[in-house]
Amino acid sequence: MAATLIGLGLGAVLGIIAGMLGSIVDFTVNRLLEVMFAFPGLLLALLFIMVFGPGPATATLAVGLATAPGYARIIRAQLVSVRSSAFVEAATVLGRSRTRILVRHILPNTLAPLLVLGTLGIGQAIIWAAALSYLGLGAKPPAAEWGAMLSAGRTYLNTAVWMSFFPGLFVVLTAISATVLGRAIERRLRHA
Repeated sequence: MAATLIGLGLGAVLGIIAGMLGSIVDFTVNRLLEVMFAFPGLLLALLFIMVFGPGPATATLAVGLATAPGYARIIRAQLVSVRSSAFVEAATVLGRSRTRILVRHILPNTLAPLLVLGTLGIGQAIIWAAALSYLGLGAKPPAAEWGAMLSAGRTYLNTAVWMSFFPGLFVVLTAISATVLGRAIERRLRHA
């Protein structure tokens, strides 16, 4: 959850800056996001861990930073869409300040999808954190982390398959559960 919050927070800041501050800032932020998109997210997380050292806190931060560009692009697109809607134009014509329009009209309609993005991102963050721990770059044994358990159990696959089966099963079930929850929230928001 912490990795998802980091990714969403950074993505929201970058998306809002890109969507609100004009064409030069938007162009600059979009080029930065494209550079970050040039690297696969997990590779970006691995690079961050190689620079700052392995550990659970570094892995969490790395996964959060690697997911931020995707969130930023979605939030920016949502913000640009809301900014061009009729109620924002009406508030502008009525003489409302740019800050008031942003806080009162644009952000509530832009950030509502963040709840859905967050729940969908939790599953991705769990899988990435497990992958990093499997590679020995996240939590180390004896910490109870599913990726580390998968890594420890791989040497016993011939004799004790459950050592890898159950941690892998719980990674998959948790990721699926977060995705199903996110889809349910998305359907509820769409029909509300």
